[in-house]
Amino acid sequence: MNQEPLFKQGDRPLLPYDGAADYTPSLFSRTESDSLFQELLETTPWKEDEVVLFGQRRILSRKVAWMADAGFAYSYSGTSKSASPWTPPLELVKERVERQTARRFNSCLLNLYHNGSEGMGWHTDDEKTLGRNPVIASVSFGAERIFKLKHRESKEVVSLLLEHGSLLVMRGETQHCWVHTMPKTKKITTPRVNLTFRQFFGAEADPHPEQT
Repeated sequence: MNQEPLFKQGDRPLLPYDGAADYTPSLFSRTESDSLFQELLETTPWKEDEVVLFGQRRILSRKVAWMADAGFAYSYSGTSKSASPWTPPLELVKERVERQTARRFNSCLLNLYHNGSEGMGWHTDDEKTLGRNPVIASVSFGAERIFKLKHRESKEVVSLLLEHGSLLVMRGETQHCWVHTMPKTKKITTPRVNLTFRQFFGAEADPHPEQT
């Protein structure tokens, strides 16, 4: 079976056309990453993720949290959620991400994957409340997982290993021309925390409508 080659540090560009993405493998040192990972696990107000599929409400095994500046709320897949205030470890990560990207973010969606049996189906982050060409800054802590992007028309696939303490920034037309996924795998038995920082412009959003 043919497998898509993994993107490696030094390869440029990550996306060959119709968008742009930048990967920083060690935004945080190993020591910083270990400490932040543990703090995020312990201090984040994790909640069960609920979706409504085919008229039925389902509780997903993955845990989620949404933190933002005051006053934000969003809806997706038949459920509504309000933002929690920033926690100290998340504020620390946010400051580092904003320095690295020279961007301002006012919200963050957090996902806790307990092991490789939990993943994310093909989807895109192109909600109107994120603006025309949103910048999505994704930080990973914990288990290393494969992340894939697939072009909507050509079906070309780019694969990347998201490392502990790494940063992936998707920008430009990426969310309109590419979909992305984190496949499930039986090989991973340890948890991963993913933080996706966004600039949020409205009172309603749909962070992951096509999740599985």
